[in-house]
Amino acid sequence: MYAALWRTIPGPSWFRVFVLLCLALVAVWACFQFLFPWLSTVLPFNELTVSDGEMTPLPDLTP
Repeated sequence: MYAALWRTIPGPSWFRVFVLLCLALVAVWACFQFLFPWLSTVLPFNELTVSDGEMTPLPDLTP
């Protein structure tokens, strides 16, 4: 994929590097603006596994 991008972009090597860096920055920006906020609504990061109520005692394991 990276070789295909390198061959597709016209110009000298320094220009290709500049364009690929710009594309990478746009991809990171798009992830932070659109993808990650959407994922935070879909994934259950805010669901707690610890209850807010009383602590239940551990069972007695002595024989």
